[in-house]
Amino acid sequence: MADPVLFLAARLQPAFDRLEPGADPVVRPSDRADYQSNGVLPLAKRLGRKPRDVAQAIVDSVDLADICSKIEIAGPGFVNLTLADGFVAEQVAAMAIDGRLGVRLAAQPERVVVDYSAPNVAKEMHVGHLRSTIIGDSLVRALSFVGHTVSRENHVGDWGLQFGMLIEHLLDIGEAEATNELSTGDLTSFYRQAKVSFDGSDAFKERARQRVVMLQSGDDETRRLWHILVEQSAVYFQQVYDRLGVLLRTEDIVGESAYNDQLAGIVADLDTAGLLVDSDGARCVFPPGFTGREGEPQPVIVQNRNGGYGYAATDLATVRERVERNITWLIYVVGAPQAHHLAMVWKVCEMAGWLQPPARAVHVPFGSVLGEDRKMYRTRSGDSVKLSGLLDEAVERAAAAIAEKNPAITGDERANVARIVGIGAVKYADLANDRIKDYVFSFDRMLTFEGNTGPYLQYAHARIRSILRNAGGEASELSAVMPIIGEPQERALGMALLGLDAAVHDTIDKLGPHRLCTYLFDVAQAFTSFYEACPVLKAGVAERVRRSRLALCDLTARVLATGLGLLGIEAPERM
Repeated sequence: MADPVLFLAARLQPAFDRLEPGADPVVRPSDRADYQSNGVLPLAKRLGRKPRDVAQAIVDSVDLADICSKIEIAGPGFVNLTLADGFVAEQVAAMAIDGRLGVRLAAQPERVVVDYSAPNVAKEMHVGHLRSTIIGDSLVRALSFVGHTVSRENHVGDWGLQFGMLIEHLLDIGEAEATNELSTGDLTSFYRQAKVSFDGSDAFKERARQRVVMLQSGDDETRRLWHILVEQSAVYFQQVYDRLGVLLRTEDIVGESAYNDQLAGIVADLDTAGLLVDSDGARCVFPPGFTGREGEPQPVIVQNRNGGYGYAATDLATVRERVERNITWLIYVVGAPQAHHLAMVWKVCEMAGWLQPPARAVHVPFGSVLGEDRKMYRTRSGDSVKLSGLLDEAVERAAAAIAEKNPAITGDERANVARIVGIGAVKYADLANDRIKDYVFSFDRMLTFEGNTGPYLQYAHARIRSILRNAGGEASELSAVMPIIGEPQERALGMALLGLDAAVHDTIDKLGPHRLCTYLFDVAQAFTSFYEACPVLKAGVAERVRRSRLALCDLTARVLATGLGLLGIEAPERM
């Protein structure tokens, strides 16, 4: 079983080839039929013939009797295609017995790295980390599902001048106290206290500067203290990731420090390639096509005038190291403001020969999370919203909503469902939006059981599971049932289900999880219409019809659970 678009295109291809070898049938879903071939008009133009004549030649030479109940030429030369109910039923049945629910494996599996989340050591994760973390995680899941070999990499900020300040503060309060403070997740207080000492004392400031020198030179004791900061921060990050239900693990952390020993080699290689230029004492590369406001060439500063290395050098080393591991698809889930920087770094990598086909780097930008005032989402005091606090509130609100909707769910079960619904609501509200756009964060909107929300989809799944439980023994071996497509709502649900393959691959092609969200919402709506119009367990329904409708229910639940799973969202059995 495959995407009907691909199936129809393959069957139409010989008819197009007879007129022009390789001509694309351009099959797309249509509002006027199930699908439409839009390839006739460009073909007719190339052939110098009337489009409707070409369309008629296509229709006359193609045999779709086993697939389509209706084929007609519309407008200037579109070919409208309506699938036969029997074909829809066969394809739904094939999907039901397929362990992958009809989703194709990638035609050419690749080695992929997805760079996402990237918090800073000794700083708490806030709402600004939410989008990168969950968008990246959903892409990892989808890419893995279709057969790519995917590496998760968390490029945390664990190196730089601020660590001199942090280490000295650690020494001032004592290792035991610092470890306790960091282990409880109170990273913000630790960082702020260090900053107060740095800003308020010249002596502390000098100690911090000297400590940076010791850190960069490899002093054993300084490196040991630095490791305390990194390791305790990693423990905190993992707690947040576990609550969010993302796949990142401590072993996926590849911080900036991991590339420190490679930076001198980056400079040497760029120098050997003749790409380095001295500019005001700094060593730079000027990639073509990048200019400032006044039209002056913009540099990528590889080594600054005092001999230190900035972010660009680390990013160059990161690309080179990944390509040397035979990664061919480098995906960076990073905020939109970094687009210019990344483009310049990747251009330098191309110039140096480090990033050449088939290897390529792709930026997956995303907008900001806004408050109801359409400004950056912050606390009333103006601070960034801590991610842990946001998740706490989401779960609390979900618990209240579950208690009101289904008082029968109590105790540990309610707590677990509240966790699933609360976290799922936050993730779905983010993923359902086109990632490039800003969106307004609203607990009330994301936790409603109506509309395109996580709870709506989760409830649709839970309701179906309830139907199947009530069916008892009737719900066994449903995957082997050939569905009956009799009512319009049965057909509409079957057609919606057949779109899973296209939705998953479209999500990967566009690197846009919102496309999968839209598909799942459409499926849930189609199921609601089906359930309202087509009795499943009511008395008087013929046995064969009942089994068919139960099979459609079962497949719908599996599609919803699979789709939500690819988004990193759990599908509860009861709500």
